[in-house]
Amino acid sequence: MKKIILVRHGKSSWEHDVTDKERPLKKRGITDAHLVSEAFLTKKVSLDAIYSSAANRAFSTCEIFVKVFNREVASVTVLDKLYDFEGQIVIDFMKSLDDRYNNVMIFGHNNAFTSICNIFGDVYIDNLPTSGLVAIDFDVNSWVDIKKGKTSLTIFPRDFK
Repeated sequence: MKKIILVRHGKSSWEHDVTDKERPLKKRGITDAHLVSEAFLTKKVSLDAIYSSAANRAFSTCEIFVKVFNREVASVTVLDKLYDFEGQIVIDFMKSLDDRYNNVMIFGHNNAFTSICNIFGDVYIDNLPTSGLVAIDFDVNSWVDIKKGKTSLTIFPRDFK
């Protein structure tokens, strides 16, 4: 059994004169990431690996989750290729994951993550919101074999407001 947990980056700020990749989180993005990460922690899912897009807003969201999980930030693998908005690169990455890992969390971007949720999950998601989390379970032993799975968990910031 394999489980992928997709987390869209928190709400980012457009108030700074920086590249898209360097945009920081807004205060709301920080607050929402704390809400979702604390809710996920109560599910007691043991994570084998955590990956993040190299974009500032994705990695900053990831850092919040990792601190809530009481893990070392150094345990996160940051990859430029996860700065993907279409989804195929993330799907290829998922299918190439080490089979020793059963539960993997990835921090990234829309439209890629909403598309992946709908390609692989069994619950339609119109739009994965910022700081939103979706877990999908696959009844396979190897990541390369993932196809349609079961959406086992959704946690959205609006659930707490």
